[in-house]
Amino acid sequence: MPEVDGLANGMREAHACAQLRTKTFAVPFPGVDAGATINEPRERTAYEEFQAAHAEGDNPYAPFLSHLDWEVAKWAKMRGPGSTAVTELLQIKDLVTLLGLSFKNTNELNAIIDEQLTSGRPRFIRREIIVAGEAYEVFYQDVIQCIKALYGDPEFSGILVFTPERHYADEGHTKRVYFDMHTGRWWWDTQKALEKLKPGATIIPIIISSDKTQLTVFGSRTAYPVYLTIGNLPKDVRRKPSRRGQILLAYLPTSRLEHITNKAARRRVLANVFHKCMSTILKPLVKAGIHGIKIASGDGILRRGHPIFAMYIGDYPEQLLVTCCKTGTCPKCAIPRNDIGKSTEAQRPLRDLEKVLNAVAQVGGSATTFSRARREAGIKPVRNPFWAMLPFVNIFRSITPDILHQLHQGVIKHLIAWLKDAYGAEEIDARCRRLPPNHQIRLFMQGITTLSRVTGKQHADMSKFLLGLIVGLPLSDGISPVRLVRAVRAILDFLYLSQYPAHTSDTLGQLRAALVRFHENKSVFVDLGIRTHWKLPKLHSLDHYADSIKLFGTTDNSDTQHTERLHIDFAKNAYRATNRKDEFRQMTVWLERREKILRHDAYIQWRLERIATEDAPHAHLSSATPPVLPQPRPLRSLVPSRSLATQTCVVLTKWPSVKGVRLHKIIQSYGASWFRDALARFIVAYRDPLLTGPEIEQQSNTISYRWDKLWVWHKIKFVLSDAQKLGIMECDQDVAHARPARQDKHGRPVPARFDTVYVNDGPGADTGVEGYRVGRIRLIFRIPQDASQEYFPHTVPPGHLAYIEWYTAFTQPDPVHQMYRVSRSRDVNGRLRASVVEVRHIRRSCHLYPVSGAVIDRSWTSSTVLDKCEDYWVSPFSDLHAHMTIF
Repeated sequence: MPEVDGLANGMREAHACAQLRTKTFAVPFPGVDAGATINEPRERTAYEEFQAAHAEGDNPYAPFLSHLDWEVAKWAKMRGPGSTAVTELLQIKDLVTLLGLSFKNTNELNAIIDEQLTSGRPRFIRREIIVAGEAYEVFYQDVIQCIKALYGDPEFSGILVFTPERHYADEGHTKRVYFDMHTGRWWWDTQKALEKLKPGATIIPIIISSDKTQLTVFGSRTAYPVYLTIGNLPKDVRRKPSRRGQILLAYLPTSRLEHITNKAARRRVLANVFHKCMSTILKPLVKAGIHGIKIASGDGILRRGHPIFAMYIGDYPEQLLVTCCKTGTCPKCAIPRNDIGKSTEAQRPLRDLEKVLNAVAQVGGSATTFSRARREAGIKPVRNPFWAMLPFVNIFRSITPDILHQLHQGVIKHLIAWLKDAYGAEEIDARCRRLPPNHQIRLFMQGITTLSRVTGKQHADMSKFLLGLIVGLPLSDGISPVRLVRAVRAILDFLYLSQYPAHTSDTLGQLRAALVRFHENKSVFVDLGIRTHWKLPKLHSLDHYADSIKLFGTTDNSDTQHTERLHIDFAKNAYRATNRKDEFRQMTVWLERREKILRHDAYIQWRLERIATEDAPHAHLSSATPPVLPQPRPLRSLVPSRSLATQTCVVLTKWPSVKGVRLHKIIQSYGASWFRDALARFIVAYRDPLLTGPEIEQQSNTISYRWDKLWVWHKIKFVLSDAQKLGIMECDQDVAHARPARQDKHGRPVPARFDTVYVNDGPGADTGVEGYRVGRIRLIFRIPQDASQEYFPHTVPPGHLAYIEWYTAFTQPDPVHQMYRVSRSRDVNGRLRASVVEVRHIRRSCHLYPVSGAVIDRSWTSSTVLDKCEDYWVSPFSDLHAHMTIF
């Protein structure tokens, strides 16, 4: 359904700009100096500079001859099979002439790219770093030029943030809101300190991330990329590789130092090599951070920018390496190693930076003095940490939360292993195989306990149904499962709350309360003999989440799952393009050319837009003009949900999945057993909403059907907008299916699927379950046009309709796990209650956990459980939107 995809993509494209116009109440930084422009003439933008240097009439593709010439070049460098294959292709007789290309082989194409295109970014520098008498090779780019390239990219003109702000959810400024980096306390406090020294500063927060990655599936080839971005960019841009908001700053040495046989000495040298390389790369920030640099944004306007190191993003080993802390300790606070995980504290003080810097200062003295000082400070024997001389930097504050490694690959991974030990693999896997399908849920039909090399994404998928697997299961030796269930619910609440795209004082309080609940109940794992201690640094790291969010914004500003995605483009694909000899030199050249192609592609779009808006009446592009692409069809079936507070849009395709479905097939194949009666009641109630139940039943007997066929849809899409109503959260998509059994193209049977949904059955609000009922969609249809005119002669006929089988109303949540229980609703004769409702009243999909005893019924399957089971728990964890709005 391309219309829906286009709608969602359009919303996402505009989201970065929309975040600058949030629905919060913003308080700007006081005064007019912070972020002020320099009183100098505007500079030409990078696009204007390139256009002036390649003024070749009205050809926007220059230095390429035409649109076709450019498209072939872009394909060859971005999608092509390799240099040799492209050259062989171009050597086909008359191909170059017929296509009108400006190059005959890849060498000529590379010459055009190298000499005539620009990426706006600096060239890589190859340098040897000497540590302990050994030389190590590092490739890096000038950090100041990288910052200028990001800051001055015309693609980011209009979305950069220049000053910090305080945001509030209410007009009285009582409820603080944190989301992007400029809303945190770090930027505000640093701006305040810098204004005392150099008024008129524009802070450029520097965000660094690093992580080793494997380059080959087999073998030991690794790369150690370091990435850089700036906090002036909205987080939506920084975390999407396609927006090019991240720069590969360096490839660090990856030597394992196997010639050093002593492991302690090897680790010490590796740490010093890392910090020596990073000191060399980031040295220009020392002067620039204090005195500032003249820097132009993408619109050519000049400011005095102060690039200041703000955040370091990495997993736990990387955090220890950066902070010079020892394994098993916390890289942020000085909690004793034996106390890690025992309890939780709301305000844990950070490590004493002054004490650490004093220890580092002893490096020039005697070895004994330095060794004693660094032991007292609790750091490794690193001679010159790269951050020691950087202005306004507290490295222990700069370490940020990492959802991927600390929660998904950390606490959740441990939790699944504990549950396996507590309940056994057989019953957990049996329950896992009998979960009903849902658009938001990944089904593990082989279970979850036997999986190996589980990814963070898989752990995130498991979290969506983990609570449903254990509710109702007894523990061994008669131990009550209450504490265990509460502990699981608490850690899942923490997981979902920690991923909110915006946080308020209230949600941070809920985050803290969830962590406290887990620690109050975690002793059950000790009683079961599963744990003997809680010395888990990743569990302890959760204590620092709230403070980090207040400092730097929400966790999606710093999650490594976004930076690890960069490995594909900047390391793995780059390595595959080499001949494996002196690969890093080849990788840097490959990346430079790729950046130039991407930059030129963006420049061409800019030029074409200018031609269309300014020069279109006089422009003569002839063969250079690309073909006009067809415009997407407008949405025909996009209607807002009845719950206006959530602004959910219900979307269906213009044409049905099946035309002309007969009534008897609707009853048989779709399971809509009482369709005729339900539709008759709907028609009567729709014509006169004031009728009572008995009156509706009486008049429905007069409804007759002179038609026998319906248009039927098998899928509804929901566009779920900002659940927090702060103008920050991206829209998301949800889907509900209602289709009968069928065969796929290979003749294999595909079971029927009729999903469960939330239906607005009353005054449904933006949050909570009041006014909503759970129902199961059996049929999505429209009344024939002729019949609609007959049934509704004096009113606007309804649009798309759905036949819904009902579940019982919500009552009170369970006191232990806080989930609602619903059952299939039946009348006094045991028949399922069903109704026809307008599709616009359906809010979104709903995932259910089947209620079971100690042993789940083995006759149930994932595709039949909704037909065979009577009672269910309503899942609060199908996705973030459901966690925010329903529970």
